[in-house]
Amino acid sequence: MADVNRGNRPLSPHLTIYRPQLTSMTSILTRITGNALLVAALLIVWWFLAAATSPGYFAFVNGLLTSWFGDLVLFLSLWALWYHLLAGVRHLYWDTGRGLEVETAMKLGWGVIIGSVVLTILTAFIL
Repeated sequence: MADVNRGNRPLSPHLTIYRPQLTSMTSILTRITGNALLVAALLIVWWFLAAATSPGYFAFVNGLLTSWFGDLVLFLSLWALWYHLLAGVRHLYWDTGRGLEVETAMKLGWGVIIGSVVLTILTAFIL
């Protein structure tokens, strides 16, 4: 029989007291960076197609990708690449059944965040 008092109860009472955890947020960010990398790959393919099309069209696309906005997008794509790689390695490590303790998982999460920033800066300024 249907519960007539259903409308008086909150739908998800846990949402009012839930605190996002570092491991869940970094896992969600892994999925977001994966999708962002697809957009970056499409931009690079667009650049190659413009190079194969005509000098004028290539100049337009190259100007866009080498502008301050293009530099920002490509720099953030570089960070997304490092972040996604490190987070993927972390997930592979978890798949072996290791590193699942709360303290270790927190260290791995901070390692992914700090490591991706450091590697992005090193890659951008060395290369």
